[in-house]
Parts: sequence; C-alpha cells; structure tokens
Amino acid sequence: MFCYQCEQTARGTGCIDRGTCGKSDEVAALQDLLLRQAMGVAIGLRQAVADADQTADLDRFIEDALFTTVTNVNFDAGRLQDLITEGTAAIARARELARSAGRAEALFGPALDGHFADREAMLAAARAVGIAARGQSQSADVTGLQELLTYGIKGMAAYAHHARVLGHTLPEVNAFMSEALEALARPVTGLPELLALNMRCGEASLAAMALLDGANTGVMGHPVPTPVLMGHKPGKAILVSGHDLGDLAALLEQTAGLGINIYTHGEMLPAHGYPALKKYPHLVGHFGGAWQDQQRDFTDFPGAILMTTNCLMPPRDSYSGRLFTSGVVASPGIPHAGGRRYDAVIAAAQAADGFTDESAPRYHTVGFGHNAVLGVADKVVEAVKSGALKHFVLIGGCDAATRGRDYYSSLAAKVPEDWAVLTLGCGKFRVIDHVGGSIGDLPRLLDMGQCNDAYSAIKVAGALAEAFGVGVNELPLSLVLSWFEQKAVTVLLALLHLGVRNIRIGPRLPAFITPAILEVLVDKFNVMAIGDVDGDIAAMTRAA
Repeated sequence: MFCYQCEQTARGTGCIDRGTCGKSDEVAALQDLLLRQAMGVAIGLRQAVADADQTADLDRFIEDALFTTVTNVNFDAGRLQDLITEGTAAIARARELARSAGRAEALFGPALDGHFADREAMLAAARAVGIAARGQSQSADVTGLQELLTYGIKGMAAYAHHARVLGHTLPEVNAFMSEALEALARPVTGLPELLALNMRCGEASLAAMALLDGANTGVMGHPVPTPVLMGHKPGKAILVSGHDLGDLAALLEQTAGLGINIYTHGEMLPAHGYPALKKYPHLVGHFGGAWQDQQRDFTDFPGAILMTTNCLMPPRDSYSGRLFTSGVVASPGIPHAGGRRYDAVIAAAQAADGFTDESAPRYHTVGFGHNAVLGVADKVVEAVKSGALKHFVLIGGCDAATRGRDYYSSLAAKVPEDWAVLTLGCGKFRVIDHVGGSIGDLPRLLDMGQCNDAYSAIKVAGALAEAFGVGVNELPLSLVLSWFEQKAVTVLLALLHLGVRNIRIGPRLPAFITPAILEVLVDKFNVMAIGDVDGDIAAMTRAA
C-alpha cells in the first residue's frame, strides 16, 4: 500500500505497510479500487444526457464511494467488497446511459472493465491503480495535484452525503465531482489543468458547504447559543459520535420516553444547539473529548455507542460488544445499524449498567452559527469600531494525537484579552478550556460548530467585510487551522477560491504538497505553516 491522505501518515511521508489509522494493506487496496470505480461511473455520467432523477442512484454511489475512502471511515474488507460489486453494476448502468445518448465510450486505464470473480481478483486490479503505480509514470508534482483534487472531492462528497440523507442535493456539486473524477482517470493530466481544477474544486466545495448548511438548518433549525453539560447524569445511556445530525435525530425520536439518556461525543457536541434536537429532554450532555480520545472515552462509557460517519478508530475489546456503526462507517465484527433503525443499540443500552453517579457540573456553550453571530452583528461592528474588540482569530479544524497540536491550546491561552476567538471542528477541544470572559456583551469564545460548519465562519467573515466596506483580507481576522483528513482539504480549497490569504496551517504540511505546489500556494495566497506561538501572535498583531 501507499497512502498519504491524512496528517498522521507514517514519518510524514506515507504509510506503506499498514495505515497509521489502522487500515490494512488489503483495505487500502480495495479503497483504491472503489475510487477507480467511481471514476468509471463518472465517465459514463459525463457522456450521458439524463436528468437528475435518472442519475440519482449513480450520484449517490459516487458520493458514498468517495466518502467510504475518507480516513477512519471503513476498515471492513467485506463491506468494501460488496461496494465494489455494487460499483461494477453502477459502471454498467452509467455506460448504458451513455449509449442511450449515442456517445462514444472512452474508459481510461485498468479496473473499469469486467466483473471480479472474487476478492483476489479485486486486489489484483487494485494494485494497478494506487498512488504508487501512478507515481512510476508521472512526476511527483502531477501526482500531488491529483491527490489534492482527489481529497478535495472526497471531503465534498462527505458534505453532499450528509445533505442528501436530509433530502437536499445540488446538481452542480455532483456534476463537478464527476468532472474531476473523469480528469483524474486520464493517464496524464497537465499541471496547469490540474491547478485550475483544484481552484474550481474550491468553488464547488463552497457550494457543497452551503448545501449542507441549508440542509442542517432547514431540517434542524438554526443553532442557538446553548450551554451543554460536559459530563453525565445517573441512568441508562447511549453515546453518539461522528457527525451525522440526522442519525442523532432518529435515535432521539426512537428513544423518547424509554428512560435512556443520550450523550454526544466528539464532533457531535454542536448538535445541542439545534432546536429540533435540543427539544428532546433526554439529550442530556456531552461525554469525552475529540475523536482520538474515543478508545479511552468509549471504554469509560457504561452504555451503548453509535458511531456515525468518519472518525472511527479500530475498536478495543473493552467496548466492541457495545459499539454499533451506521451510514458508510464499518469495522470488522461490529454490528451495523442500517436504515436508521436502532433497536439493537437501544437493547444494548438497556442491558448495560449505565451511570450510577453524577459528574461535577461543567458547561460549554455551543450554537454560535452564522445566524446567531450575524444576529448581533451590530454589537460586533460597534465593539470593533470602539476599539474594545481588536482582533478575531479562528483557531479550529481537525484534532488528532500527533505531536505539535499543543500549539493550538497555547495560542488560545496567549491571545490578548481584547481578541475574540472563533472555533469549530474537533480542534475546539484544544481551545475551550483556555478562553474565557467577554468583550462587552459578547463572549470571547464563539463555538461555530462542527468541521462541517466551516461555511458559518465564511459567511460571518463575508458579512463583516461588507459591513466594514473592506475585503476579507483587510478584516482584523487571522485563520489558524489544524488539519487531519480530507474535509480539511475541501475547506482550504474553498478559502483559496475566495482569495483568502495568510492562512496558517499545522501541525505539519501535507505530504502530498510538493515543494513546487507549496511555492504556488505561498506566492499566490501566502499559505504558511504554524510557527512559534509568540511569534505568530506578534505577526498577527502587526497585520491587525
């Protein structure tokens, strides 16, 4: 195998025997083949002339295939084999649509033809389509830009998947994913074309983020500032981790009146701010920290656990009998709660001990999405104009266990008292215990939600720029991002599409960004690596 799609990749260069995430060489190969099949479906779709109703199942397959290959989503070779079999049928259907349109077919490379007799045949085809195989015939710069685009559309597919299960789709987003996949299927793609596609990926990423924001707020209501118990109460319990608000909503409805308390974990913390979710009195609090703490948190949790979407770690025996997956998530031996039916999860919670005590009271306030922040925009503008509020700094993104992430906690603790701190993603857990107080009527710490909610920060920045009559880069705003997996790449490309400059990224730069690609990003956008905390604060102060 060779994989360098996430920040924890081995030695900062690439995983070659087994993924640091825990995926095996076999799983990595099957994911490479599934990605190639998504390219085959996309090629057929690009040649077809069909309306959205005719292609909805194929668009869904592409979304699910891409999302399945995001870091820490699917570790189950059996589930991947089933998806690949589904992919063979999807390619055939896409070809038929192309033939019906009278288009000539043009499939690129191996793995797009024929059926696979068994897993060994799948693995044989997979070995010819991975990064290592492509790297033998093209430059590292071409491969790096291909991977940047690939990871951009993987994150985009995750957003589109979340929106689709809530009943929201956008043809332009699916069309770009197909266009990008077709380009990636070609034997050779030039650097200028790849750079242009990556910038257009930023444009489509922004549309996908807006789509998901509209889906979440349209179904769940706009988040409102809400204090959340960071602890537990006595009683039977279910813990929900991942990102999927729809899964949580279905579980809350199915557990209403059963005497089971529901807790969020990791990126599900912002769910407490949504009116459609917070109305349930048995959504009682948040247990644990960021995703990388789950093996400890899940062991300590005395109830059933539901893992939605990405951020799953290989389960430990101490809780594997109480763990369930949903959506595209899979792990060998872990039961899957399909179709948003959680009877087995509920039964496991009722059989478990639950909490017998109550934790010390501790609260964190969520719900500062764009609607809430812009609702007090006049106060924000006045605070800036009066000099009470000197600067905004966004400290957020993906968290992980890799070294160097204490930078974000130190930064949050050291920023001046007249600075407001915005945060989102599981990177918030590096921040929330280090920023307190208020500036006038405004809390200094504004939790804007999940990594999926980066659109809120973009919308607030745009509104403030309009209010002050300046460009986004002229705002007293600094972006300091932590990255881990592919949705972070999607967000970055969206910011670059908007022309945002001076973004700091850490704790280390992606392995797929070659020196030549980095030079372009630095020259055009002044993207930079995080440095010394005191030096970075001084630089941000001068920029303000």
